[in-house]
Amino acid sequence: MMKKIALIIIGFLIVQTVLLGQNKKEKLPNIIYILADDLGYGDVSINNPQGKIKTPNIDQIALQGMRFTDAHSASGVCTPTRYAILTGRYPFRSKLPVGVLRGYSRSLIDTDQQTVAKLLSQAGYSTGVIGKWHLGLDWTLKSGNEALLREKDLGIKTELNPEIIDFTKPATAGPKSAGFDYSYILPASLDMPPYLYLENQQVEELPTAYTAGNKMEKGYSGPFWREGKMSPSFDFHQVLPRFIEKANQFIGQQNSDKPFFLYLPLAAPHTPWMPNPEYVGKSGAGEYGDFVQQVDASVGAILQQLEKSGMAKNTIVIFASDNGPYWRSDYIERFNHTSAGEFRGMKGDAYEGGHRIPFFVRWPAQVKANSVSNTTTSLANLLATCGDLTGIKALSEDTYSIMPILKGQTKEIKGQPGIVVSSSIGYLTIRKGDWKLIEGLGSGGFTEPQKIEQVKVGVNGQLFNIKLDPKETQDVFETNQEKVKELRTLLQEIKGYKKR
Repeated sequence: MMKKIALIIIGFLIVQTVLLGQNKKEKLPNIIYILADDLGYGDVSINNPQGKIKTPNIDQIALQGMRFTDAHSASGVCTPTRYAILTGRYPFRSKLPVGVLRGYSRSLIDTDQQTVAKLLSQAGYSTGVIGKWHLGLDWTLKSGNEALLREKDLGIKTELNPEIIDFTKPATAGPKSAGFDYSYILPASLDMPPYLYLENQQVEELPTAYTAGNKMEKGYSGPFWREGKMSPSFDFHQVLPRFIEKANQFIGQQNSDKPFFLYLPLAAPHTPWMPNPEYVGKSGAGEYGDFVQQVDASVGAILQQLEKSGMAKNTIVIFASDNGPYWRSDYIERFNHTSAGEFRGMKGDAYEGGHRIPFFVRWPAQVKANSVSNTTTSLANLLATCGDLTGIKALSEDTYSIMPILKGQTKEIKGQPGIVVSSSIGYLTIRKGDWKLIEGLGSGGFTEPQKIEQVKVGVNGQLFNIKLDPKETQDVFETNQEKVKELRTLLQEIKGYKKR
């Protein structure tokens, strides 16, 4: 009798263990990744209290989670950073190692490439992307043009002619082939045609209208956009509100029994700087600052929806920017606002202002509120972090998990040999510990001088001690050749190796 009772108890314990394991699996956290576009480190008020812009909702993510002070995009511009976020690979490994795609470009992510969305789908997640895609689409071509697709660089290094695209048919590669179950996207930046939305890779409204562009003389600032095809009802002012509306619908439709991943790459505050009327004049940094405050309110709407859904406690909310801001020195003087914070340079640059970005992670169930990490990290680390979370191996070469950092278990990223950043013209930067080497002279980006030809034998790069000189005012390349050699050797190893 006792033996029978013991067997019953053992059986009961086994069942309970299995059920607990199932429950643990079912309770994987949701993930919302909010990516601002061209937002500077110093545009977020918790990073720059003296700034002219207030961001209480973005600050809330940091105050309720972990704020990273030394986080970096993988590039100083849009497309390559997005490639690194989703694939865990540095941009120099892609089919477009330098530059950005346009709205009529073909898909940059290979269909067989592991991505964050594919990894999380494998773990049972529902996946969605809503916002600015900017990673190319394999547009369906009109009959008779199919042979063009055999040209290797067409649609990557050169754009497709929109007149040969059949907009009535869905794109054959894009978010879906990158692992997203649902997508609602703008093809590229909000200042690049075509101006239209695609839902699940199908154009929502055909681009039968045309815009002559706006404020073309302003270049990369103000209410600027390029000429090109657009949907008749497309409204530049309503892009940000529409993405937030779609994102909140996506969150509201989720089943609490299945985790979800929402990648939310906003098209703002990238140009055109066009804040809605209720935000005009609300900051001390002109139309750009006002637009940033609209972005902040939009983030607040997402956080409110998450609270309303009852899923906030077990949802990881990540907030980041894809690169530094387009904020010239004359803007700094005019508004007395340092968009890049204390750091040198701006968007595109190899200098810190081009790629040091706001990066905050909130996860009430695991991450200590109001914690700060000074760990050097890259946006390429999302893939390995999700792999660590789910137990699925991240296959890419350049990604390392920050999960132990988030949980307060360590202050160092295990295995990460350093981080690599690409500037807009292809300068590679290698950072290890306190030291940073820029492979080139000049900013490598949007700050003048962009490129300086070598004028002294052997002086063909820049070296800075970021801890002692965060503003990069003292180039010690000539006087510290041993460190130059060390970092160049490491860069070559990273470029050539598979993960150690």
